[in-house]
Amino acid sequence: MEPPDFEAMNFTAVPAAAAYPLCDKWRDGSEDSVFHLANIFLFLGFMGGSGFYGLLYLFTFLTLGFFCSTLWAWWDPCTTDSFLWTFALFGVCLGQVVHVAYRLRSVSFDTDFTELYCCVFKKLGVSLTHFGEIVSCCDRDIHTIEKDHCFAIEGKTAIDKLSVLLSGRIRVTVNGEFLHYIYPFQFLDSPEWDSLRPSEEGVFQVTLQAETPCRYASWRRKKLYLLFAKHRYIARIFALVVRNDIAEKLYSLNDKAFDESGHRYDLRLPSYCHMPGTELEKADVFLHVPVQCGRTA
Repeated sequence: MEPPDFEAMNFTAVPAAAAYPLCDKWRDGSEDSVFHLANIFLFLGFMGGSGFYGLLYLFTFLTLGFFCSTLWAWWDPCTTDSFLWTFALFGVCLGQVVHVAYRLRSVSFDTDFTELYCCVFKKLGVSLTHFGEIVSCCDRDIHTIEKDHCFAIEGKTAIDKLSVLLSGRIRVTVNGEFLHYIYPFQFLDSPEWDSLRPSEEGVFQVTLQAETPCRYASWRRKKLYLLFAKHRYIARIFALVVRNDIAEKLYSLNDKAFDESGHRYDLRLPSYCHMPGTELEKADVFLHVPVQCGRTA
């Protein structure tokens, strides 16, 4: 057996060519201004926030950024791949802008509901989407009450809805005695709503009469409870705003309750709140109405 001829064999390792070679020489100068403008738009776009307006901000700047990138790919690299990718991303972002703008337009509201959102729900962080569900639950209907007409009559009107006053002023009385006023963006029947369970029925224990022409929105009990079952977040929001409204009414009543000697009763005390009707009539308690100054509807 002959020994192998190592000289005839070439064992020299030849390095394979790199698939992505490194830059041997950097290009002199900077890229075109369109390239820098594209990256500025992309940078600003990725600083967008959340919500509909945040999405609109984000995709608007991304659309501008990828549009500039498409122009740059057409003018400078002149490669089909870079042009097609940037153009595709531009088209996707433009479609998102149109979609978000359409959804934002679909959740626009009348002036009354817009003011209700700004005064009550916006400060609680409720999104326009959730508020749109709330408005849809009342069919976007606005009801009116003429001056001196009654929204509810003591002992007669059934408690079958939850209503919020949008404009005007409502006078609340019991047995002909004045209790307090209801002003815009306060609930008309929050105590009655909170006093009943979903399966219970009842009637108003007070009379609500319009002192000026009024406008209000109203939600039917059954329909609103179905919305609560579907959206637990909305149920928590309503529980918060309704009970806050009740607390404000109690404080306004607390400033008007005096006994015969001039001492103020605290309506939050259980001994006073839960006093039977017969004992309440025997008690030396009356509602002293102070003169209200500087407050208009």
